[in-house]
Amino acid sequence: MSPALETILIIIGVLAVALGIAAGLVWLERRLLGVFQERYGPNRVGPAGLLQVLADMIKLFFKEDWVPPFADKPVFILAPAIIIAAVLMTFAVIPFGPGLFVIDLNVGLLFFLAMSSLAVYSIILGAFSSNNKYALLGGLRAAAQMMSYEVFMGLSVMGVVMLAGSFSLRRIVLAQERLWFAVPQCVGFAIFLVAGAAEVRRLPFDLPEAENELVAGYHAEYSGMKFGMFYVGEYLGLALISALITTLFLGGWLGPRVLPPVVWFLLKTFALIAFFILVRGSLPRPRYDQLMGFGWKVLLPLAILNLLVTGAVVLVTKTGSP
Repeated sequence: MSPALETILIIIGVLAVALGIAAGLVWLERRLLGVFQERYGPNRVGPAGLLQVLADMIKLFFKEDWVPPFADKPVFILAPAIIIAAVLMTFAVIPFGPGLFVIDLNVGLLFFLAMSSLAVYSIILGAFSSNNKYALLGGLRAAAQMMSYEVFMGLSVMGVVMLAGSFSLRRIVLAQERLWFAVPQCVGFAIFLVAGAAEVRRLPFDLPEAENELVAGYHAEYSGMKFGMFYVGEYLGLALISALITTLFLGGWLGPRVLPPVVWFLLKTFALIAFFILVRGSLPRPRYDQLMGFGWKVLLPLAILNLLVTGAVVLVTKTGSP
């Protein structure tokens, strides 16, 4: 098989798996929340409610795809596609196994941070183009929240970059053969976990779309498949952030040889997804000022302290080595 054909097949496979996981997470989240809260999840459409996702998709396809007459129509239509494109492009640098990746960029981690910054534009443009006061407030919240927590997210992974000596995600995984970075970088791991949840607007950090305050936030005026694209984009973001945490802190595909490397990667990723779903079913939503204050007053000092301590340890280790 030629390298070009192999790359094309990997790209198609990654896209199919990513979109399939995003659709499956709609069912998985409802089922897990039902288990956590001792109630029934989806159980009517298909065995164990598995066809509920298909029923939701059919409903969205037949919903009226309405564009408000007071909206900026070109921007309103384009905005949902930006978040899908940004997240799917980021999956290109995730190493799912030894040799199983679309491209191994030597700046793969920086590419992820760049794409996550682009995803902000989707929400801001969707909110501003809606010409709705609730959507505008949701967009302003999302812009401040996502740009703020990106700072802490970027600082929290610098310790990993120091220990691995590379921005390449594949090399970061290989550097964890002896010990996962979640152990020496436990502070960075905790910060990245919190910042990742805020970045993809998972509860308790879903303040840009707080329904008790903002009706539906930045996508208040969206319906039909455009709303569905925002919805799928959120679950794609959840899968992406879980895969990235697995790569950076939990050894990626590394594990005992009783299972294939890809299976280890998927098991770790789904364990993190289940954790984020459990958090959604357990924690209350804070006030917006509490969210921002926690980021700048707690996470930022911790991230800087972790960076300084890691830098000192790496410097002393390299200086003391022959």
